[in-house]
Amino acid sequence: MEKYNLFQKVWRHHSVGLLDNGQTQLFVGRHLIHEVTSPQAFGMLREMNLPVRYPERTFATVDHIVPTDEVKEPYSDPLADAMIKELRENCAKTGVTFFDIDSGKQGIVHVVGPEQGLTQPGMTIACGDSHTSTHGAFGAIAFGVGTSQVRDLLATQTLALSPLKVRRIEVNGHLQPGVYAKDVILHIIRKLGVNGGTGYAYEYAGDVFDQFSMEERMTACNMSIEGGARVGYVNPDEKTFAYLNGKPYSPKHENWEKAVTVWSSFASDKGCDYEDIVLFNAADISPTVTWGINPSQAISVEEKIPDPRELTGAEASSAIEALDYMKLSAGSDIKGTAIDVAFIGSCTNGRISDLEEVASKLNGHKVKTGVKAIVVPGSQVVSKIAEEKGLDEIFKNAGFEWRNAGCSMCLAMNPDKLIGDQLCASSSNRNFKGRQGSPTGRTMLMSPLMVAAAAIRGEVADSREVFSN
Repeated sequence: MEKYNLFQKVWRHHSVGLLDNGQTQLFVGRHLIHEVTSPQAFGMLREMNLPVRYPERTFATVDHIVPTDEVKEPYSDPLADAMIKELRENCAKTGVTFFDIDSGKQGIVHVVGPEQGLTQPGMTIACGDSHTSTHGAFGAIAFGVGTSQVRDLLATQTLALSPLKVRRIEVNGHLQPGVYAKDVILHIIRKLGVNGGTGYAYEYAGDVFDQFSMEERMTACNMSIEGGARVGYVNPDEKTFAYLNGKPYSPKHENWEKAVTVWSSFASDKGCDYEDIVLFNAADISPTVTWGINPSQAISVEEKIPDPRELTGAEASSAIEALDYMKLSAGSDIKGTAIDVAFIGSCTNGRISDLEEVASKLNGHKVKTGVKAIVVPGSQVVSKIAEEKGLDEIFKNAGFEWRNAGCSMCLAMNPDKLIGDQLCASSSNRNFKGRQGSPTGRTMLMSPLMVAAAAIRGEVADSREVFSN
């Protein structure tokens, strides 16, 4: 009997046929849309006089451009106001379910999908956003697409794609105290590079991923794209099923046990083949911070910033460019680098467990004078749970601003932007030049607790030292 990994099983299950160019016509079980990449796609459908083929398989929310400091419409930003109205109208006309601002379900698309039970094992999931790999935490094959592919999905529910190679990444052993899923994925990207996953799906496994909660698995899968992989996933297990049980769109009653049986069958077969297997020792991972302009330019908070003279080729030239842009000195400690802004949120680290972990350590601490610190829940559901637990008051008492749900300062397609060359300690996923709204703004990626530590000290700090009591 042949053995297959999860990627191969899901791909085969959703294959409609082989196209003349060698690509697979792949059926997409779940399509998620938001206000930025869908308007043009809906417009193209209207021009071709085509309907949305399976509206019940598409779900929409607003996240990228929605202001996090305004509640009522019309919004002060006319572009945001127009884009939200456009999505609302498109969904109403086509029968697509829309988690609107007043629904209590709105939020970042990659937070909303899992918490509503829309993300399920064995699915193919697509969205016009690169961090769709997040949904792979549930044993789904999830990938970002462009606007023309959003159009194709709305019209046909299929895409023309080429299969990927599969790399199994095992992280074994036990993490040190103060080391989180964000540190794990930054460490993996640091070692394998931003292009290391090109042409691959990453299967995350080993002791650490077995022990991770679903939200921790989502954090790691979220940043697969930053390592060049199109897809990142974890095999479904009892944690997956427990998380989904009772969610609004999860199977109910007699259908639940049937679904679990089917979901379990998609897990990689023991002894199946992979293109390669990469092993990491959990004990080698420390709280990690980026120093450069891509997520692989990262080091432990205990390390010194690399010297380009000790690197070669493209790595050396990229380091020179990064140090110049970031205004950092080779050979200096990363710890102690002054920050201006601290941001906790995004589809990487804006979930309830992220906020709970930071809030549990904040009592008695205050954001340093001169640092702007904001917390942006990943969804209205997250916000409601946090407020019911009093987490918002803990953050506000410590000097953080408590905002409404949205993408916020992760990519700054909204009013939450850096000014000038401000340096931001961020729990988001990208530290590219200008990513946070200013062409000279600087970003350092780290875990939410490391962001909180930086906010309190006013500089990059080791959260294990800041929250030692």
